[in-house]
Amino acid sequence: MRRARLAGGVALLCAGLLAGAFGYARVCVVPTFNAVPIDVHLTYRIALMDMNGIFMQAVMGLTIVSSAVWAVVLRGRARWGAAGAGLLALTALLVTRFGNVPINGEIRTWAATGLPADYADRLARWEAWHDVRTVAALAAFVVLLAVTQSLTARERAAIG
Repeated sequence: MRRARLAGGVALLCAGLLAGAFGYARVCVVPTFNAVPIDVHLTYRIALMDMNGIFMQAVMGLTIVSSAVWAVVLRGRARWGAAGAGLLALTALLVTRFGNVPINGEIRTWAATGLPADYADRLARWEAWHDVRTVAALAAFVVLLAVTQSLTARERAAIG
């Protein structure tokens, strides 16, 4: 069952990349945004949005799909764990799409139109949504690690 092994490996890799990218942003990028003047912040944030868009969507999508594929081939609690990890990655995707992306769209206009009076509140809301998706992505990765560790020798042999 090479597909099972491949799905598990891809799920772990992508979930780790996703959790790592969101975690790095939380620990390093967001504090850097907050440490520089707002014009620098906006310039950098907009450039970062352009670079991150396709990569992060691809990693989220691959995490969801590979976790689902792995769930199909696994049995018992491992199956539920892989499915749960896929749902957590889906949560990160939905939070991104309906929480962060709309605020990103607003931020793109600020450089041209000027800052709204409540810009700090909007940035704080973006950070709150980012924290939610970071926790979801980290939880997906931890669950997949737990699934990997929970597999018995017989189950590991059965999946290749």
